[in-house]
Amino acid sequence: QVQLVESGGGWVQPGGSLRLSCKSSRAIYGYYMTWHRQAPGLAREQVAGITGGGRITYADSVKGRFTISRDDAKDTIYLAMNRLNNEDTAVYYCESAWGAWGQGTQVTVSS
Repeated sequence: QVQLVESGGGWVQPGGSLRLSCKSSRAIYGYYMTWHRQAPGLAREQVAGITGGGRITYADSVKGRFTISRDDAKDTIYLAMNRLNNEDTAVYYCESAWGAWGQGTQVTVSS
């Protein structure tokens, strides 16, 4: 069973930074990979995506603050999050093009 495992979440004060990782048990080379988040009471939303060729898209709410990247040699994608604010509090998930989801990692932004 192919697994995606997220890590790197935690608590951070407003204005702080975190870097999430998503490790796949299957090779990700050539595959579109995405990060999503779901805040309490809200629908899950895609925040960033990266194609196998490195083309990147961001949700408007995170543009300029979040950076998605990938390391195909490590079968891992990353989400660097800067200038975090309370509205970024959510469970963050990664998804693969073949439909696998991770279990999520909690990000809490509060003072």
